[in-house]
Amino acid sequence: MTSNQHRTRFKQNESVPKNRWEGKRITNNWTGIHWLTGKPVTVTTMDGIVVSVAETETSVDHWIAPGLIDVQLNGIGGFDLNGLDTTVETIRQIVNILHRGGVTRFCPTVVTGTKERMLHCIRTIVEACQSDPLVAYAVIGIHVEGPFIAPEDGPRGAHNGAWVRDPDWDEFLEWNEAAKGRICKVTLAPERPGAIPFIENLRNLGIVASIGHTAAAEEDIQAAVKAGATMSTHLGNGAHPYIKRHPNYIWAQLAEDKLWAGLIPDGFHLPMSTLKVMIRTKGKKAILTSDAVNLAGMPPGRYNTPLNDDVVLEENGFLHLASTPDILAGSATPLHIGVQNVAMAEICSLGEAISMATLHPAELYGLDKQGVGMIQAGSPADFILYTHNIDNSWTILETVSNGETVYALPNKQ
Repeated sequence: MTSNQHRTRFKQNESVPKNRWEGKRITNNWTGIHWLTGKPVTVTTMDGIVVSVAETETSVDHWIAPGLIDVQLNGIGGFDLNGLDTTVETIRQIVNILHRGGVTRFCPTVVTGTKERMLHCIRTIVEACQSDPLVAYAVIGIHVEGPFIAPEDGPRGAHNGAWVRDPDWDEFLEWNEAAKGRICKVTLAPERPGAIPFIENLRNLGIVASIGHTAAAEEDIQAAVKAGATMSTHLGNGAHPYIKRHPNYIWAQLAEDKLWAGLIPDGFHLPMSTLKVMIRTKGKKAILTSDAVNLAGMPPGRYNTPLNDDVVLEENGFLHLASTPDILAGSATPLHIGVQNVAMAEICSLGEAISMATLHPAELYGLDKQGVGMIQAGSPADFILYTHNIDNSWTILETVSNGETVYALPNKQ
C-alpha cells in the first residue's frame, strides 16, 4: 500500500517501539481511492506530514481517509480508563486497540467518581503521555464527564449517584493541575447551582463546555450557550425514558446552532430514525463518537466494572445495568462500527459518515487549522486504508499515525 518497502509494519498484537520517530526522515507514497471524491489519489508524506495529494491513473481497490477521532472513550477491549487500577500500560493497550479500528486521535474520558479515583485516572493519563510518544500523539486531551450532572434517574445515566455533586471550580483547578493543562472538555448539567459561571470560566480557558446528563429547562440550555457551552454530550442520551413532548432539553439543544452534537451510532443509544433526524438537523456540527466502555470488544456476559457493580452485555452488543435493563451502561461498539452503522442505514454515504468522525471533531477542537481530520498538503499523516463494500460496510486494512503504520490487517502484511 506504499511504495517504500522499508516502511515498518506492526503486527496486530505487537506494541509500537517508543522511539520509532526519533532520528528519521521518512518519505512514503500512499495510494487509495479518496473517501469523498471517489477518485484514486497518491498521498506523499515526509516526516509525518502530508506534502502532496495528487490524482493518479493507478488502479486500486482500497480507499483512503483521515484517521478517525473519538471524542469520548471510557475504555475498550477489557481495558478501563476509570479504575483505581488504571495504569500507563492500560492506556498504551487502549491506544493499540484503537489503531486496529482506525482511530488515530481520541479523548480519554474520566467520569463521575470519588475525588481520589478521578485524580488517579487523570494523573495516569498524563503519565502515559509523558512516557510514551505514541500515546501523547494520540491523546487530544482529557474529557471529564461529570460529576457535575443531574442527580435523578435517567439523566444521570449509569453514573453513580453517590458521587454526583455541584460544580466546584476549586475541584476543577485541582483536576487541571493534575492534568498539567491537558483537560480539553468538561460535561456538566447547566441547571446545577454554579454551572453558568463554571461554563464561563471554562470558555475563558479555551476548554470545551459540553451539556450532558441534564434535566435542564430550555432557559438553562440557552443560558449555558450564552455563557460559552459549545457541545452536547451524547445528545438524546443521559435523559429520562419519557419526557414532555415539547419543549424539552433535547429539542432545546437541537435548536441551538452554536452547539456541536456528539451522537452514539451503536444502534442502541439512538434509534436509527432518531439518529438520522439529529444528523440532518445538526449537519456539519454532527459528531459521531463511540462512548465505548471497557467491555467494547468483549464476549457477552455479566460483568462488574469500576463504575457499576453489575452490568450485562447482551449477544447483540447491548450493554445495560443488570438492575435496570432500560438504562444503558455505555456503549460496547467501537467507533469504526458506529460509522459503518450510519452508512449501512443509508443515513448518508460512508464518506460523509467518516467526515463526522474526522473533520467535524477536528473542527470542534480547532485542530482543523493544523490540517487534522483532512488529507491535504500540511496535514498530519494520519489516515486509514480500507475496503468499501457494496452494502456500505468496511474493513480497516491499515492505520497510519504520524506517517508510520501502527496497524495492518494480518493477512495484508
